[in-house]
Amino acid sequence: MPEIQNFTLNFGPQHPAAHGVLRLVLEMDGEVIERADPHIGLLHRATEKLAESKPYNQSIGYMDRLDYVSMMCNEHAYVLAMERLLGIEPPLRSQYIRVMFDEITRILNHLMWLGAHGLDIGAMTVFLYCFREREDLMDCYEAVSGTRMHATYYRPGGVYRDLPQSMPQYEASRWRSNKEVDRLNADRQGSLLDFIEAFTERFPERIDEYETLLTDNRIWKQRTVGIGVVSPERALQLGFSGPMLRGSGVEWDLRKKQPYEVYDRVEFDIPVGVNGDCYDRYLVRVEEMRQSNRIIRQCIDWLRANPGPVIVDDHKLVPPRREEMKEDMESLIHHFKLFTEGFCIPEGEVYSAVEAPKGEFGIYLVSDGANKPYRLKIRAPGFAHLSSFDEMVRGHMLADVVAIIGTQDIVFGEVDR
Repeated sequence: MPEIQNFTLNFGPQHPAAHGVLRLVLEMDGEVIERADPHIGLLHRATEKLAESKPYNQSIGYMDRLDYVSMMCNEHAYVLAMERLLGIEPPLRSQYIRVMFDEITRILNHLMWLGAHGLDIGAMTVFLYCFREREDLMDCYEAVSGTRMHATYYRPGGVYRDLPQSMPQYEASRWRSNKEVDRLNADRQGSLLDFIEAFTERFPERIDEYETLLTDNRIWKQRTVGIGVVSPERALQLGFSGPMLRGSGVEWDLRKKQPYEVYDRVEFDIPVGVNGDCYDRYLVRVEEMRQSNRIIRQCIDWLRANPGPVIVDDHKLVPPRREEMKEDMESLIHHFKLFTEGFCIPEGEVYSAVEAPKGEFGIYLVSDGANKPYRLKIRAPGFAHLSSFDEMVRGHMLADVVAIIGTQDIVFGEVDR
């Protein structure tokens, strides 16, 4: 008889498949896991505490750094909370821009997830494919905000600025020939909307490529089918949301059930799984990318036909235009007060949640009438998902731990906050 050895194993926090700074203490019986203890807090940045010491408008940038793969969705929840307490409604054009960028962010997140999850389980090619598409969408972030990741583009009352009429272009260099540059610039001749439209036209074929590589691949199915099964009842008890909940067969999506912005004006479907395993959650996220692409197309059509303001015209909340500030004393005072003291929000409390790519991302904001929050509490979807980790991996092999970390799509900026 072979001798079975029981031992305790450290997985992470430097492990490439731990997706950041997760430390797992695994109690093993041979290669089978008997217990998993996730140790978190290695990336704690005290976002909630910092936000309570700064004017409201200076904390928008901190939200990008929580789930740093779905930046604008985090901003959205925080900005919505402020708007609800202030009692303001952003212009319709800015609402469509927000919805469009929320869905661009969802695709960005799922591409990152698919590439990294594939790499963890042993599929190299899909990682390179996903990052090819992410590059285009990162350029959209850069075009509107000036930065590729931490955009700080959403503001109370709308968005920072309207969509640009031109796209940055590649230039020839000793590394890139003129022919290569012409190919790269082919979609960049028009406005940002033209660029995004060209992306939405080619993207469904790209998703077909990922599916050709993975969906019927027997190695992929062996690594994901029947792994980390969660029943619909248990998923609800564990506080799951997003693809983790829908993968278990519960049709819950805040964009449909509690619509915000203009989600009630666009058409899309909610993909739902059947078995609640890693494979179903993969299928749900892939279909979500197709649905996001569909929403973006509808937003593009509306934005083309309806020009207009993208932020409220209230200089107590929004800085005046640069030209005005340099010529008009009142505007200069508004500008100075806004960037030093910010604005005060009436007393009250509010919870605003958005359907972030990973699940329900919520902001609970308490105002005491000052220019900074009395209390800010962040409801991070990844935190609830990670708390179920022990239950999901028990009885599985060590290799399945990697598949389950991947299927949860965890980012530690929001888990540790």
